[in-house]
Amino acid sequence: MHRCGTRDSIVANIHPTAVVDSSAEIGADVTIGPFCVIEKGVVIGDGCTLESRVVVKSRTSLGRQNEIGEGTVLGGRAQHVHVLDPGGVLIIGDNNRIRENATVHRGYANDAKTTIGNNNLMMVGVHVAHDCTVGNNTIIVNNAMLAGHVQVEDRAYISGGVAIHQFCRVGKLAMVGGLAKVTQDVPPFVLVEGGGAPEVVGLNKVGIRRNGYTADEMLQLKTAYRVIYRQGLRWSEVLEILQRDFPTGPAAAMHEFFVTGKRGYVQERRISRKATLKLAAPPADEDASESRGRGAA
Repeated sequence: MHRCGTRDSIVANIHPTAVVDSSAEIGADVTIGPFCVIEKGVVIGDGCTLESRVVVKSRTSLGRQNEIGEGTVLGGRAQHVHVLDPGGVLIIGDNNRIRENATVHRGYANDAKTTIGNNNLMMVGVHVAHDCTVGNNTIIVNNAMLAGHVQVEDRAYISGGVAIHQFCRVGKLAMVGGLAKVTQDVPPFVLVEGGGAPEVVGLNKVGIRRNGYTADEMLQLKTAYRVIYRQGLRWSEVLEILQRDFPTGPAAAMHEFFVTGKRGYVQERRISRKATLKLAAPPADEDASESRGRGAA
């Protein structure tokens, strides 16, 4: 690390229009683009790239190899009626890509923190509020908004325009569909329909497979899913069965997630069988009238 007061060896990587406080600690091979502002006490790890107009506020630290897009603001004060000075901190890990015009706020209380783990992708216009915790290998798509104290676990996928209420949690490898309004916890491994009030529509099978889970592990998750959503059990019975039958393996995360929840959980969407239309293509040798008749079935 180099303090900006003695940055001779790295001056070529800092654009002359950037404003960098002399107390900031800048790692090796860091690139700071035009019109960036780096405030006092900031720590920027080795290999980070800040494109133009990035603002990194005091009490913010970045690990190694982070890429920060144009216009992003990191470490701003919490958006809260009551202002605490100086407020908490923002800690960002390694190998994150935070794209243009994203905003990530530091913790609200003076001893609080917002944390972003490693290998995350936050797309254009994402907002992460104070006291949030984002794990590792997550993807948060354009204009998604995380309110204060939200927790996003490893490898979760949050689609574009999703709004997550304060104190909610999104479990590991869950996928939330676009424009969903999340006001309760999203369990691990599930797929949530977007477009308004969220509903669970099954397991996130594509994400689970892409992350290397075996057929046996997938079967375990399916079995646990049926216990939670399909058997009509009391909640105490669900927790008892999850703890008893899935002490190890991926489904063990279900019990751990549920026993620590406080906001309730997104429910499954169930459609009555009577309302289901079973459409099938007619055999090739049927005449046109038969085809029309079957098509309306």
